[in-house]
Amino acid sequence: MTESPAQIRDAERTRAELLAVATDVFAATGYAGTRVDDIAARTRTTKRMIYYYFGSKEKLYLAVLEHAYLGIREAERNLHPGDLPPLEALRRLAELTYDHHLGHSDFIRLVAIENIHQGRFIARLDSLRELNRDALGILDGVLARGRDEGLVRADVDALDVHLVISSYCFFQVANRHTFGHLFGRDLLDPALRDHHRAIIGDVVVAWLGSTPALPADG
Repeated sequence: MTESPAQIRDAERTRAELLAVATDVFAATGYAGTRVDDIAARTRTTKRMIYYYFGSKEKLYLAVLEHAYLGIREAERNLHPGDLPPLEALRRLAELTYDHHLGHSDFIRLVAIENIHQGRFIARLDSLRELNRDALGILDGVLARGRDEGLVRADVDALDVHLVISSYCFFQVANRHTFGHLFGRDLLDPALRDHHRAIIGDVVVAWLGSTPALPADG
């Protein structure tokens, strides 16, 4: 029997709700520490329905991981960096990453958990390899335009840029508590967000727009 549009919308709404709740729970307690019953208890559905929509706890977790990465990649595409001047596009991509990471601390915790477990689950998501190749493709395009215009140094690639931006933005959330205890500064203090956002934008633009140092003689 063919589902009606109303039934399809209801199913999509239910699946989206389950993903949102599962993301929060898995990010808080990890894969091993999470029970499907805990997720069901926080939704309008049942454990049986979760299995109906996702098949198993593992498949639900994989869906959560995939959805988490889709969020940042979709935000990058929606920025339309190809329509911006190269250095402005690079600054905006850095600032967008900063804002996204601060607004999605669950994403940061999920990535941290995956690294603790040596990427056990993410290795099963071939779709994310393609997704992240697209992200590097966006950066490649911006860098190529910048080089053609004589604005961007030629000795770094898209992965270098992605690493620098991700490292800074990830640190803000992942190390908030240890950094705050050791140095007395809350990295997520709203009063500091514009300052910290500007730092990564300035770093990326100054670095990529600079002339690489020549090797020392001898």
